Amino acid sequence: MYERVGRRGFLKNAAVSVTAVTLAACSGRPGGDEAILSPDEISTTSDTISNKIVFEDEAYYYQLLRSLGLTYGGGADINECLATAHRIAEGDDESWFEEWNKTAERVLAIAEKSENGGHTVSAREAYLRASNYFRTAEFFLHADLSDTRAYEAWKMSRDCFLKAMPYLSHAVEAVEIPFEGTTLPGYFIKGEGDRKSTPLIIMHSGFDGTAEEVCISTGFPGAMRGYHCLVFDGPGQGGALREQHLPFRPDWETVVTPVVDYTLELPGVDKERIALMGISLGGLLAPRACAFEHRIHTCVANGGVFSFYDPVAGEVPERVMKMKFENPKAFETAVKMMAAANAEARWFVNDGMWKFGAESPTDLFVKLEDYTLEGVTDKIRCNMLIVDGEEEHFFEGQAKKLYDLLDCPKEYMLFTVEDEAPSHCQTGAEGISAQRIFDWLDDTVMNG
Repeated sequence: MYERVGRRGFLKNAAVSVTAVTLAACSGRPGGDEAILSPDEISTTSDTISNKIVFEDEAYYYQLLRSLGLTYGGGADINECLATAHRIAEGDDESWFEEWNKTAERVLAIAEKSENGGHTVSAREAYLRASNYFRTAEFFLHADLSDTRAYEAWKMSRDCFLKAMPYLSHAVEAVEIPFEGTTLPGYFIKGEGDRKSTPLIIMHSGFDGTAEEVCISTGFPGAMRGYHCLVFDGPGQGGALREQHLPFRPDWETVVTPVVDYTLELPGVDKERIALMGISLGGLLAPRACAFEHRIHTCVANGGVFSFYDPVAGEVPERVMKMKFENPKAFETAVKMMAAANAEARWFVNDGMWKFGAESPTDLFVKLEDYTLEGVTDKIRCNMLIVDGEEEHFFEGQAKKLYDLLDCPKEYMLFTVEDEAPSHCQTGAEGISAQRIFDWLDDTVMNG
C-alpha cells in the first residue's frame, strides 16, 4: 500500500520559520535577522510519511504518485513514470521540469509516429500519456510567471489530449461554456449506452488540477458507467486561468449556474438528474454552489472541505498569524524563507498567489479566509456524498465537519487503510475510488 503524502508538514515548518522571524523582527536588537533559521535548519520531509518511492521530498513523491495514478484511466505507464523520477535531482524544480518534459516529448513522438502509420489505438494511448506528463512537467514552474515554459507545457498537455480525442472509445467534444462575457473551457463526454435521457455529472477539479486530468481520472470511468460527463475548468483552474486569466473566486455558484444552463441545452440529458462532483478544493467549491443552485440533484465532495483557510492557518501559532496585520514585514520574510527551503511550501505560495490573484503572501492568506462554507450549509438541499480518507493529511477533519453541519439527504464515505485508498482524493487508488463513488451514484442518481 502507498500512503498518500500529506501537505501539512510544510505548514509545521512554516510555523517554526515564522516564529523565528517574528521573534527576531520584534526583538529590536541589532543583528536580529541572524536569529532567523537558515534553510538548512528546516526539514523538508514529514515524520508521518511512509512507503515513499524514489523521493524523500514529500511534494515530489506526491506528484509522482499522482502521475502514476492516471495509469487507471490510460494516462500513464508505470515504468515511464518511475524511470523519469529516478533521473530527477531531489528538490530541484528545474530537473523536475526537464526530465518530465523529456519523457513527454519522447512519448509525443511515439504518438505522432503511430498516428502517421494508421495505428490509432497506439496513438491514442501515447497522446494521453504525453498529456499527463506535460502537465506534470510544469507543476513546479510557477515561481516566475514570465517563464513561458509553464504555459507552453500546459498547452502541450491540452493539445495532446485534443489529439487523442478522435481515437477515444467515448465520444468526447471540446466545448466553450459562456461565462460573464468570456467562456470556460471543457469537455462533454457522452455516456455509453443508448438511453434517450441520461443523467449528467458536472465535474471540476480544485486547487491544482486540469480538465484534461479529470477527464482521464474520473470522466472516462463515469462515461463507461453510462453517465454523460461535462468536465470544465473554472476560474483559477486550467485553461480558464491560463488563457482567460480568471483567478479563483469564492462565490462558486456564479460559476456553476452558467454551466448548468449550458447542460440543459445538451442533447439526451435528463434535466432532472444533474449531479455535480468537486475534487480536492472542489470539495468546498461544489457544495458552496449547491447552496444557491438548486437544480443540482446530487453533489459529490471528494474530499469534503468546510474551510480552506483553517487547515493552512491552523498549523501556525495564532500569535504568529496575527503578524499578517501587526508586522507584515516579518510575516512576508518568514513566508519567503519557508518557500525557499521547502518544495511544497514554495509550490503552495507561488501557485496560490497566481491562482488567487494575490499581490503578496500576506494578501494570499487574507484571500483564503473567504473560502469557507460558514453560514451556507443550511441552504444545501440536494443529496450530498461527503468523501473522506482515514489518512487525510491536508484537510484532516474537514469532511466530517462539513457532513455534520449538513441538513439534507447525506452520506459520509470513508476510505480506510484497509481499502488501500486512505488519503486525500484517493490518489494512487483510482480504481477503488471509482468503484465506490460511482456505485453510490448509481444507487442515488442513475437508478434512484
